[in-house]
Amino acid sequence: MDEGVGVVFWYNITTGQVESDEEKSPGADLMGPYASRDEASRALQTAAEKTEKWDEEDRAWDGYDDE
Repeated sequence: MDEGVGVVFWYNITTGQVESDEEKSPGADLMGPYASRDEASRALQTAAEKTEKWDEEDRAWDGYDDE
């Protein structure tokens, strides 16, 4: 499948598969949308990195910075 204009991708956390809009599963098991298949395939890694960054910001905001 070509990654053309307007095509978005989703990461299915149950199956671990990347899905396009045309093959997208229904339900709450999807993360996205993402602009590319590659970006969607890194959904869990991206989410973990963002969560860690936000946790660090929260600790700093609360005065509990580990540094």
